[in-house]
Amino acid sequence: MKLSRWTIPLLGTGLSMLPVAAMAEGMPQLDFSTPLTTSQVVWGAIIFALLYWILSRAGLPLVASVLEERGTKIARDLDEARAAKASADAGMAEADQATAKARAEAQAAINAALDEAKKKAAEQAEALNARLEKRLQDSEAQIAQARVSAMSALRQVATETATTVVTRLTGTAPDAGRLDTAIGSALAARGIG
Repeated sequence: MKLSRWTIPLLGTGLSMLPVAAMAEGMPQLDFSTPLTTSQVVWGAIIFALLYWILSRAGLPLVASVLEERGTKIARDLDEARAAKASADAGMAEADQATAKARAEAQAAINAALDEAKKKAAEQAEALNARLEKRLQDSEAQIAQARVSAMSALRQVATETATTVVTRLTGTAPDAGRLDTAIGSALAARGIG
């Protein structure tokens, strides 16, 4: 805080008016009719002016330099704090990018593993279906063969049964050609023949 060059004279004038105001109030210790009071006020003003002059030349510049140094240190600390904040923000942005990249890579790896698993499952299902189809074809072939065997056995069983029945009923053996034709017609009528 700088004082103007008129501050001390104005202050001195104000202080010199104080005894007059005090006299008007009736303060005996400021009674200027006694020479001791006047000399005390004069010496007080001289000492005040001397102390002011010493402090303004020696003390106030030190205070000003301390304030300036403190302001410089605060500005430097603020600059360092801003730089640290910028560095931290950059580190956070870098960490966010690394996290996003790692997430994307992990998702890609998961998708690749899923695709590979689906491909293997499809291959296994295809191999299993091929084996089942082969078994089905083999079973159908066995059924067809068994049916042919059963049909030929059925014709033979039907012929033997018919021969036995006719022979027991009539007492004579049936004509083999006629019997074979009748059995063939009966089996054909049923779709077996």
